[in-house]
Amino acid sequence: MTDQQQLWDRDVAQNYDTPGEGMFAEDVLGPTVGVLKGLARGGRAVEFAIGTGRVAIPLADAGVPVSGIELSHAMISRLREKVDEQRIPVVQGDMASALAGDSFALAYLVFNTIANLVTQDEQVACFLNAARHLQPGGCFVIELWVPQLRSLPPGHSGTVEVSDPGYLLVDSYDVLNQRVVSHHVRFDPDPAGSREARIERTPHRYVWPSELDLMARLAGFHLESRWADWDRNPFTAESRSHVSVYRLSAV
Repeated sequence: MTDQQQLWDRDVAQNYDTPGEGMFAEDVLGPTVGVLKGLARGGRAVEFAIGTGRVAIPLADAGVPVSGIELSHAMISRLREKVDEQRIPVVQGDMASALAGDSFALAYLVFNTIANLVTQDEQVACFLNAARHLQPGGCFVIELWVPQLRSLPPGHSGTVEVSDPGYLLVDSYDVLNQRVVSHHVRFDPDPAGSREARIERTPHRYVWPSELDLMARLAGFHLESRWADWDRNPFTAESRSHVSVYRLSAV
């Protein structure tokens, strides 16, 4: 837990939001909220790793009662600058074990966050925890990237995922242990500017869709739908991410 607190500290929390851009852009949030609202079917929702409320706040604004679980004190503090506890109650704790209530219609975990649990046991526990939160027939939604191992050149263990002015994202893989570390490098894009760069590293355990499906079955879920994105485009062998909807047994 301490390592995660250090990763998601006050500096990260204060700079996490990018209103109107990137994952905060309306063309990203709009479809996300639309899908989640439909899956809630008029019931309550709980977000695992609620963060600063990127999805929870617009989902609540759309009429869905939302609760959350969040490990980082700093992220919760940033969320509380926007909405109070009455509007969106949050339990501070690990999404693999913390309990925010029960009889929810929907649990969801977006933007690759299940990969922040860096062991298979923790990821399985997360599915079991989702089942504890849900009413019979409720659903658990996961958004996750597809491991890009085909991009690894022979003899190399890293890929450049993003190369923008002032920013590089380099992923290094440990294929034996199914781990990846994302290296976020930020620098002055002006060649005549500062030579200093800032590097942040985030560890993940990558998961294939088929492995997620087995975790789901162990917790009493079955795969209901899988799309390439929140616009419900078909998931194919070329898809770089997926949105998977798991339905809990009704009995």
